Amino acid sequence: MTSSDRNYAELHLHLGGAVLPRILYSYLQRRKVDKSNLGAHELALSYLRKYPVYEKFERRLTRPCDTLTKYLEAHKIVEPLQKQEALPYFIYRLLRGAFVFENIAYLELRYNPYFRIPKGLPLSEARNQMQEVIQTVALSAQAAHKEFPIVFTQILCMDSRLPRETNRMIVEVALEMKDEVCAVDIAGPDEAYRENEEAILDNLKFAKESGLKTTGHCFETADGYFPKMLEFLDRIGHGIQIPLKHPKLLTQVAKNKQCLEVCPTTYFRTGTIKSYNELKPVFGHCFDMGIDITICTDNSAFHGVRLPLEYERLLTHGVLDFRQMEKCREAGFRHAFRWPGQIDQRRGAL
Repeated sequence: MTSSDRNYAELHLHLGGAVLPRILYSYLQRRKVDKSNLGAHELALSYLRKYPVYEKFERRLTRPCDTLTKYLEAHKIVEPLQKQEALPYFIYRLLRGAFVFENIAYLELRYNPYFRIPKGLPLSEARNQMQEVIQTVALSAQAAHKEFPIVFTQILCMDSRLPRETNRMIVEVALEMKDEVCAVDIAGPDEAYRENEEAILDNLKFAKESGLKTTGHCFETADGYFPKMLEFLDRIGHGIQIPLKHPKLLTQVAKNKQCLEVCPTTYFRTGTIKSYNELKPVFGHCFDMGIDITICTDNSAFHGVRLPLEYERLLTHGVLDFRQMEKCREAGFRHAFRWPGQIDQRRGAL
C-alpha cells in the first residue's frame, strides 16, 4: 500500500498531544526498569509516584477544561517525556497509528523544539540541541516509512510566552533545516500574545520575508483577537472566531486564499463551544465566501478522537453534508505545505 492509497491529510497535530496516554505510560514503565539513562529513569520514577496507576495519568491528560490556558497545561506534562532519546519510540508509534487507524497519507507534525531540550542552556547550545531534536524526528519518520508510507514533514512552533530572541532562533533553525521543516507556527496562551504581540509579529514577518511558510494559532477563542497576524499567515490555526465574531475579516481571508485549520473537539475541551450547532456558521460563512477549511485533530491523543471520527461527527451532527465533508478533506491536500502530488481523490465514491 502506498501513500496515494490513503485518504486524509492532517495539517494540525501537536507532537505533545499526538501520543496516546497508554503509550506514554508504557514508556514510563520501561524507563522505570531501565537505568541506562539515569535522567530518564529518575524522571519516570517521579511521574509514576505521582500517577501510580494508568487511569489517573489518563484522566489528567484528557480532562475537560474551561479555558485554553488550562488546556495547554497538559503539554507541560508531556513535553519533558519527549526529549531526544525518546523520540524514535514515540514517532514510530505515532506514525503506526496514523497509518493503520486513520488512513493518513500526509502529516505535518508540529512542536516546539525548545521545550524538548534541557532548560537553561545558552542560546548557542540550545540551537545545536534543537537541530538534533529535529533531525531525530526526521530520521525516525524516515525509518518508519517503509512500514507506514506517510508523507511526513515538521512545523516548528514558536510560543507566545518565549522571549523574542528565542522565537527568532526557532525561525532561524527552521530556515537552516528546510529539508526537514516545512513551516513555522506561533502558539500559546492568548494573554501572552497580547503581552508580546509586537515581537510575535516581527518574527512572523521575518519568517515570511525569508521564504518560510507560516501558520498561527489565532481567533481560536473569543479572546484570541489578533487581526494584525493575518497579514503574515499562509494558513490560520483554528480561526473559528473570524466567521463567528468578526465576519468583516472574511473578505481579507478570502483575498489571501488562507485556509482555516478547524479542530472541532478542541473547542469542546477548552470551553469555547458547547454544541456542534455553534460550528455551523463557521462552515456556512466560509463556504459562502469561498474560504477553504480543513479538519484537523490538534491533540488527538488527549481527545481520544482520530481524524476520520472528527469528520464523522461533523456529518452526524448535521454540520456538514457528504459533499462538504469531501470539500474539507480535499482542502487538506490543496493547502498542505509539502504534499507532492495531486489531491488524493476518493475514487468517485461521492
